Amino acid sequence: MAITISVLDQSPIYPGETPEEAFLHTIKLAQLSEQLGFRRFWVSEHHDSGQVAGSSPEVLISHLLAKTESIRIGSGGIMLQHYSPYKVAENFNVLASLAPGRVDLGVGRAPGGLPRSTQALQQGSFEPSSLTDKIIELEKYVHNRLEEDHPLAGLKAGPIPGTPPEIYVLGASVASAEIAAGLGLPYVFSLFINGDQAIALEAIETYRNNFETSPGKEPRAIIALSVLAAETEEEAKELAGAHKLIRINLASGKTLTVATREQAEEFTRQSTEDYTIEEREPEITKGTKASVRQQLLALSSASGVDEFIVTTNVQPFDKRLRSFELLHEALAEVPAEA
Repeated sequence: MAITISVLDQSPIYPGETPEEAFLHTIKLAQLSEQLGFRRFWVSEHHDSGQVAGSSPEVLISHLLAKTESIRIGSGGIMLQHYSPYKVAENFNVLASLAPGRVDLGVGRAPGGLPRSTQALQQGSFEPSSLTDKIIELEKYVHNRLEEDHPLAGLKAGPIPGTPPEIYVLGASVASAEIAAGLGLPYVFSLFINGDQAIALEAIETYRNNFETSPGKEPRAIIALSVLAAETEEEAKELAGAHKLIRINLASGKTLTVATREQAEEFTRQSTEDYTIEEREPEITKGTKASVRQQLLALSSASGVDEFIVTTNVQPFDKRLRSFELLHEALAEVPAEA
């Protein structure tokens, strides 16, 4: 099975760097991704963070579309719980009109920040809705399909592009797979967040088994994962460093994954819920070209997924670029019958 590579960049701000430098790195990585023939380049949404610059994916996507020529650019993702589906549809319809056929709209339900940023983003909102309801509403606006008996019948999220943005449901659980399947939309499982390959495989299977087919819609699953390719196994291990995944388990049953224990402690300080903190090793596909290739082929075979969205957050930046070059070389060497 041939493997397609796409890229997710979180615009990390490393110690000693500025947000301006972080965005320059994102631009360079998008341009390299296009040169290497990767399918799509997505950017993330994070708030109230000194470690990540990307708080407004719509703005960044617009700039990246102008700095590239053909690669698809999108969100990985828009945290739809904070926003009006109508306004999100307007934003992405503008983008899709500026760059026809090149815009992806990935949506998720993670908060993307600490409780205080969630409070600020949702200030003045008096109509809480489930993610499923918001995606349904979003899809209606993106495709200009409000029913005649809809309370806002006749409303359009202008401009109406010739090619609407493609909507993807992002998640890291079996429950998110069920949402995507029920809506008949493409699904992206975030293995780099969840860190449990068994759950990823279960979610993908659940998605396919429960997909609501309709004319023009077939199940399409993608796995997002951390990948680090280096010249040697030793270098890959050194570059990966001592990163940890810190999972916050709230009493309500919700979970949140953050990068550091400091972030976890700040989150729980701002939250009123009881919680537990779990520290885990991150799931990183790492090694030389040969070993990374074999790991990706094995995951592709086990999941039936032929597209991976790859994130690689390492220093220095030239090693980050080199990792993607090596990844391209590795998969270019895969035999057609693999």
